[in-house]
Amino acid sequence: MHGAARSTEPDRPLQIGTERTCECPPRHLNCLSAKEWLKAQIGVWQFYYEGRDIRDKEQHPATYPIALASRCIELFTHRGELVLDPFVGSGTTLVSARDLQRNAVGFDLQPDYVALATTRLDQCEPDDACQQVAVCADARDIPAYLPEESVSLILTSPPYANLLNRKRLNKSRRGNQRRNTQYHKVEQYSQDPRDLGTLALDEYAEQMAGIFGRLLPLLRPKAHCVVNVPDMWWEDRRITIHISLVEALRSVGYELRNIIIWDRTNIVNRIGIFGWPSNYITMGVTFEYLLDFWKPPEPG
Repeated sequence: MHGAARSTEPDRPLQIGTERTCECPPRHLNCLSAKEWLKAQIGVWQFYYEGRDIRDKEQHPATYPIALASRCIELFTHRGELVLDPFVGSGTTLVSARDLQRNAVGFDLQPDYVALATTRLDQCEPDDACQQVAVCADARDIPAYLPEESVSLILTSPPYANLLNRKRLNKSRRGNQRRNTQYHKVEQYSQDPRDLGTLALDEYAEQMAGIFGRLLPLLRPKAHCVVNVPDMWWEDRRITIHISLVEALRSVGYELRNIIIWDRTNIVNRIGIFGWPSNYITMGVTFEYLLDFWKPPEPG
């Protein structure tokens, strides 16, 4: 089945494949060879964007490359298993799942993003073996769509609390590049009161704990949950979103396994100068975190 958009509620639970179609031994985490596994073992990752990637902030304010999603999906799933993106945005997770013959479902509040994700899937090569679906729904309602222990990987880049809900000053740009088409624009995903991107950090962390707490039963034991997030500067203070998320997910039963650095220096051009000559500041645009959790196995 091909990718599809669901702007209204589908039948519940959602009818989508969840079982591996490969011939790997039961105890194997993925379909990778030892040589391929070794490439993912280093804790600092770099990626390049490709032509199918979306980098236009008019379409979506925060995206990651297909290559990033593919690394995570290949590392933590087998062909045929189910990948879940609770904040699917532009649909990159679904596109990668299509490439890699994984079933996948993504949820988003905004119909425009669901439509964008579906358009991207329609531009991919057909895959009759697996299904990738974008659903217009609140992440808080996902447990109504999927049975328990059906998901082999959660992969997502959630909203960044209210830290995009402000006029863009382009401080990471150098010279006259600051006054580009995004200058003084608010890049927030939406002003929908249900949108986590409208919340202050403390309330955001509380809501994330609730959402991921409801998602935990959907994961298979020892299945992984990878969350992509940066830290940001706000009024000359470093806002540690990644720490808030680690604490939120730990509080509802996830175990943090790894923190991977997404080194973005190879894709960032003409960086502006921050803090010189008296205030040293590391630029958030040059790296982000990939927080790798799993659902702990049952004791005994």
